[in-house]
Amino acid sequence: MLDEIKISQAIINSYKKKLLKVLDVDVAIVGGGPSGLSCAYYLAKAKRSIVLLERKLSIGGGMWGGGMMFNEIVVQKKARLILDELRIATHPYKEDYYLAEAIEAVCGLGYRCMQAGVKIFNLISAEDVLIRKNRVCGLVLNWTAVELANLDVDPLTLRAKYVVDATGHAAEVVRVAEKKADIKLKTSTGKILGEKSMWAEVAETTILKNTKEVCPGLYVCGMAANAVFGSPRMGPIFGGMLLSGKKAASEIIKKLK
Repeated sequence: MLDEIKISQAIINSYKKKLLKVLDVDVAIVGGGPSGLSCAYYLAKAKRSIVLLERKLSIGGGMWGGGMMFNEIVVQKKARLILDELRIATHPYKEDYYLAEAIEAVCGLGYRCMQAGVKIFNLISAEDVLIRKNRVCGLVLNWTAVELANLDVDPLTLRAKYVVDATGHAAEVVRVAEKKADIKLKTSTGKILGEKSMWAEVAETTILKNTKEVCPGLYVCGMAANAVFGSPRMGPIFGGMLLSGKKAASEIIKKLK
C-alpha cells in the first residue's frame, strides 16, 4: 500500500543527503550544456568531486534543438572521438563532418556523467560568487524560481577549489565576478570582450584557445569562452563545445594534482 508521506520523505531525505555532499567540492560547473557536461564527465572520470548546476529544468543547452529545431548536430573528427567514447552514435556526412542525433547526444552525455559520478542539480541558479583574496572559491546559489519571481529569499553557498563558467553566450559567472568583485580578467582589456557574429571556422578554432582560467579560480569553456575573449559564435556544430569542456577538465586536473 503506497503512502504519500513516505514518498515525500524518501525524496526529501535523499535530496538532502545529495546536496550536503556537494557543499565542498573540487569543481563546481555552472551550465549543463555540451561543454559543461563534457567538462564534468572528464573531471569525474579522473575521480574528482564534481557538482554541475543547471538553472533550467533540463540539461543540454542548445544541443536539444540542433539547428533551427532540426534536431541533428554536426561534429568534426576530433570531437567525434568523444562521442565514440561515450557510445553516442555518429555517421559521416562529408570529410570531417559527422552527424549525430541531438536527443541521443544530450541523453548520452547526461547518462555518462551520472555514471561517472557527477552530481547534477537542475532548477538552481548561481547568483553570485565567493571570492577570497582575489580568488573565486565558490558559488552563491538560489532556486531558479526565486530568481524568476524576483523574490527576496536569501541564498545558500558552496565552496569549490575551481569554478567553471559554462553558461554559454551570456558568460554569467564571469560577468558577476567582473561586476561585483572588480576582478581584472585575462583578456586584452581586463573586461569581457563580447561575442562576435557567426563564423564557424574561426569560432571552432578559437574556442579551444579561449578555454582557460580567466581569473584565479575561475575557468571558462564553451561559448562562454568565446564571449569572454571576443570571438565569433559557431552555430549548430558542437565539436568545439565538447573539446572545450574536455580541455578545461584537463587543465583543472593538472592543477588539482
